[in-house]
Amino acid sequence: MAEKVKNTGVSKEKGYLYYLDKQGDVSRSQMARAGKGGGNAEKVATAGVTRESGFLYFIDKDGDVSRSPMARGRKK
Repeated sequence: MAEKVKNTGVSKEKGYLYYLDKQGDVSRSQMARAGKGGGNAEKVATAGVTRESGFLYFIDKDGDVSRSPMARGRKK
């Protein structure tokens, strides 16, 4: 189950990929589409999140930074 780490309230636009960059801030890049390249990263919000090992960090549907434990090993 995911837990919220920081409330940023970023409103997501269609056609962009939102992620937590190396500085712990929310950034976005244009998605690559048929023949058109993506890239051109831009900072959207300053969050200042420090990553902890063993967690996957992402921007949730509310535009906030959340994390969930990484799955390690397969369950049979």
